Amino acid sequence: MKVTKEDVIEYYEKAGIALSDDDKENIQIMDYGLNKLNKLGLQLFVYVNTDRYCAKELVLFPEQTCPEHRHPPVDGQEGKEETFRCRYGKVYLYVEGEKTEAPAVMPPDEDIEHFTVWHEIQLTPGEQFTIPPDTKHWFKAGSEGAVVTEFSSTSTDDHDVFTDPRI
Repeated sequence: MKVTKEDVIEYYEKAGIALSDDDKENIQIMDYGLNKLNKLGLQLFVYVNTDRYCAKELVLFPEQTCPEHRHPPVDGQEGKEETFRCRYGKVYLYVEGEKTEAPAVMPPDEDIEHFTVWHEIQLTPGEQFTIPPDTKHWFKAGSEGAVVTEFSSTSTDDHDVFTDPRI
């Protein structure tokens, strides 16, 4: 799947999110080195990321999954705490906690061994959930894709710990 920034911008437009030309140039397309963006990946734009707070807009294409990971403590500071607010579509968020017996969605079959948390939270536009620091989580878009606004403490993505050792 060849994804362009224009593909991502279409989803921001569906969600009613206006970006400047500079913002659009700074859209990131993440395949986590797995080269299967249509199944495992994430597209995003960072509004701000300081030593105090961070705000991002995340785009997931239909049934695209962001791999399981956690945000550990860094330099004596708690790991990142983040709140996800759904803006468009439906997102299925899985976090540590009591296992949901019949999950609504699953990660890609060939990658399921790298997913270990199964407490399901479903978010539709206007709903939000806060993920505590150092909590394993992964998320997947529904059939129409999803746009999620992330509000968090400082983001240090290079310190994220992924369950999948290939990442």
